[in-house]
Amino acid sequence: MKRLQFVFVAFLLFILNSAVWAEEYRNVEVKKVLISSVASNGQSLTYLQTPQPEVTVIVVRVPPGGSTGWHQHSVPVYAYILEGVLNVEIKGGRTYVFKKGDAILEVMNTLHNGFNTGSEPASLVVFYTGAVGVPNVVKEKVEPDASQP
Repeated sequence: MKRLQFVFVAFLLFILNSAVWAEEYRNVEVKKVLISSVASNGQSLTYLQTPQPEVTVIVVRVPPGGSTGWHQHSVPVYAYILEGVLNVEIKGGRTYVFKKGDAILEVMNTLHNGFNTGSEPASLVVFYTGAVGVPNVVKEKVEPDASQP
């Protein structure tokens, strides 16, 4: 019985302590941007299984008329649009439009191209949840045109 009382008191102290800790962050604003278990095209999200995880965070700026070029990811990639509008075309599929404040859950192992048709730059912060030695981006292999010398 004393053990049960001890566990109960410890639990209450944890809850009360947590409530005090949460009070310290009263001025923090939280805005839920996205909750999803699928990428923009409906592809199920998967996590990389690796003994050597590696996170890379970059900021990408696509000028008006600019493009990422056709590429794919073998690692999970997430992005947040900081400014502008970015169109993402899935090879052989549809095009998705993301604007400032949108989150992107990128497709894996699927060729896609991000491009800016707007009049202002598009900027996004990109999070690659990859592995040591595994490339985050793989550009499309383009076969040389046999008719060109």
